[in-house]
Amino acid sequence: MATISSAPPPLPSLSSSSRLCFASPETLAFPPSSSRSVSHTHHFNKLIVSASSRSIDRTLPDNNGSLPPSTPKGVRRHAISVFVGDESGMINRISGVFARRGYNIESLAVGLNKDKALFTIVVSGTDTVLRQVIEQLHKLVNVLKVEDLSSEPQVERELMLIKVTAHPDYLAEIRWIVNIFRAKIVDISDHSVTIEVTGDPGKMVALQRNLSKFGIREIARTGKIALRREKLGASAPFWRYSAASYPDLERKVTVDALAGAENSVVNPESDTSSGGDVYPVEPSGTASVNQILNANWGVLNDEDTSGLRSHTLSMLVNDVPGVLYIITGVFARRGYNIQSLAVGRAEVEGQSRITTVVPATDESISKLVQQLYKLVDVHDVRDLTNLPFAERELMLIKIAANAVARRDVLDIGNIFRAKAVDVSDHTITLELTGDLNKMVALQRLLEPYVICEVARTGRIALVRESGVDSRYLRGYSLPL
Repeated sequence: MATISSAPPPLPSLSSSSRLCFASPETLAFPPSSSRSVSHTHHFNKLIVSASSRSIDRTLPDNNGSLPPSTPKGVRRHAISVFVGDESGMINRISGVFARRGYNIESLAVGLNKDKALFTIVVSGTDTVLRQVIEQLHKLVNVLKVEDLSSEPQVERELMLIKVTAHPDYLAEIRWIVNIFRAKIVDISDHSVTIEVTGDPGKMVALQRNLSKFGIREIARTGKIALRREKLGASAPFWRYSAASYPDLERKVTVDALAGAENSVVNPESDTSSGGDVYPVEPSGTASVNQILNANWGVLNDEDTSGLRSHTLSMLVNDVPGVLYIITGVFARRGYNIQSLAVGRAEVEGQSRITTVVPATDESISKLVQQLYKLVDVHDVRDLTNLPFAERELMLIKIAANAVARRDVLDIGNIFRAKAVDVSDHTITLELTGDLNKMVALQRLLEPYVICEVARTGRIALVRESGVDSRYLRGYSLPL
């Protein structure tokens, strides 16, 4: 049996074909398998990272996010941003617009900023039909803004947790692949490794393909989130700036003045009052509604003495049009308050994984799981609440800051290990991954600098095969 050396093989020089080959067929060792055929071994004889490569298997999308060659002419992927108010059944109504027209939502990410939600939906279709869908979305009650970001410069990111079978003899090769893609290992056991990776959809596909030879057990993906890139040299949007964002300006804005600006009434149909701010804030004295998302944008209460606590559900469903509409309808008809929702492709072709966080009692959740199992397109439903699991969220946050305040914003981001992914003359966009409390803490620290836009995914989670959950270790004094 071939063995792998402790040191990674040397990298060859770059060729003129923009394809980076990190190992030759002779230097890669594969897990022992009596049923592995010669053709299957030859299929994974190279580690390929290429933005222009078209040789990926049909079971995975192309590296650059384009559709397979068999797709009808004129059909392409569209990233639609839907900014809505938070009220009961909003997720179900938006997914119903796509389901009634036969559209299959490839990914869905829902992020919440105070009492407003931002949906990022990825679907495939022609430009003409997508314009008609956008017009129908505008007709829904409490839909504030709908944009198609596909034709504009954008910062796009996706988060994935992938669990791979890892024989001890091949851990060195797995770590090598993880380092190449700038990923992180978040859990490791005797026979498996859980990896966290963020990036564009092409990066997700490339990592998934290179790890498939070891055997992929589970995949949880958030779906794509996107924010528009600001143009360099554009005039600064002085619609609502603070002294922290622009410390070199003569005009000083007090905290009380900022609070008064946030409480001002904004007409959603007119963009003059907000001056381009995509998060207009309405007064809090409006009529109360039964909200489908948590109005506290992520504050989960696990210490409630009434028996209510946040339950993390992982569902494996068929990737067919209308399945999200059917599942969210089960939650909406029973009045469940969905705090988080993430939809992405699963490890099996033709299936998707839905991860949702729902506050409820243990008894009501068991009844809800029974109702979900009755659906035809549902393969598996698991309540991960009582199990040790690795959880992650992804957030893109755009802050108003000129060159003088940019250093302060970056210093705050470095404390949270956030990365700057876009910068302009008057804004900076940060990317952050972690648990929910980390997201909330960074967002609150950056509020004095004026937050222009926020795109957040829901929570994704995979069970820790190691059985170690850091939440259970916080109550013990170290060393154990």
